[in-house]
Amino acid sequence: MHKSQREPLIHISRRESLVWYKIWLIRGCSILAALLVCAIISVVMTGENPLQIYATIFSGSFGSPRKIWVLLQNISMLLCISLAVTPAFRMRFWNVGGEGQALMGCWASAACMILLRNSLPNWAVILCMVISSIVVGALWGAIPAFFKAKWNTNETLFTLMMNYIATQIVAYFCVVWESPKGSGQIGIINQQTQIGWLPVIGNQKYLLNVVIVLILCAFTYYYMYFSKHGYEIAVVGESERTAHYVGIKVDRVIIRTMMLSGAMCGIAGLLLTGSTNHTLTTTLVSGRGFTAVMVSWLANFNPVWMIMTSFLLVFLERGAGEISTNFGLNKSFADILTGIILFFIIGSEFFIMYRIHFKKSAEGGTKG
Repeated sequence: MHKSQREPLIHISRRESLVWYKIWLIRGCSILAALLVCAIISVVMTGENPLQIYATIFSGSFGSPRKIWVLLQNISMLLCISLAVTPAFRMRFWNVGGEGQALMGCWASAACMILLRNSLPNWAVILCMVISSIVVGALWGAIPAFFKAKWNTNETLFTLMMNYIATQIVAYFCVVWESPKGSGQIGIINQQTQIGWLPVIGNQKYLLNVVIVLILCAFTYYYMYFSKHGYEIAVVGESERTAHYVGIKVDRVIIRTMMLSGAMCGIAGLLLTGSTNHTLTTTLVSGRGFTAVMVSWLANFNPVWMIMTSFLLVFLERGAGEISTNFGLNKSFADILTGIILFFIIGSEFFIMYRIHFKKSAEGGTKG
């Protein structure tokens, strides 16, 4: 048997790189393919017109000014946590604890609103909320970083377990601070006095959140690509041995970077409690800490592309909810459509990173 006959039909090789517009062309084609598959499934399973379903997905985010602002708010919160975990990911520190770090930021803000409302003026309470949320979030990020730096613990498991600890801490204080008594939950905090409520700018409740997150996006981009700390993060992510060789103190970089990630998650918690919801629950972060992992990865750790990725995921989520409401369909069906689209988007990353060669025997050699 000749050598050419023994070669596999398909050969996969890693791409060197692709220009940005080809990357987004591949992703765009994957979305179109996903929409086609969803259309077929919609017709087969429900008999509904797929064009009406897609129109409903669009109206779920852009059907009214309020829906647009809610869309922007959801994007900003997801983007904020995604930005927070990105420096650690770029360092190859797999921080899946964004959920718990943001939740502890919520807890710190709620504690200031409840415990200081009768002893400090409003501006002082807000200042304490800002400081405490950032400090507590940074501490929650520093704990797994310290153990990783000193004893090389598994950061994925450590940060994951920290999420559960944060959830139980919040659950405990939801009972301690419950209102009304016996309800086991905290209602709207300081609803009458609005002490600790972050200010509203431009007569838009969510505008402050959007502005703050855009500032964080610009800061993260500069920090990662144009600062000395960002350079050190990149070197540690490429090779800790190289980092040691060039004089970078790896332990210090790990702890510092995770404190930054935790602090930014704390800001997300501050915005959720102090600006958006004005309450505290164990589900307040609503899984954004885990979704942020996918946002950061899909955007290749680029803060600018994270804006588009966050928009896409939130757009699909809100559209799925609108489908369930307007068509009276089981919400599981809407989740199926969302899952199919995400599957295609994630699958497209394979074709961005790898090239497929088809080989076949021929007299002149192998055709690629």
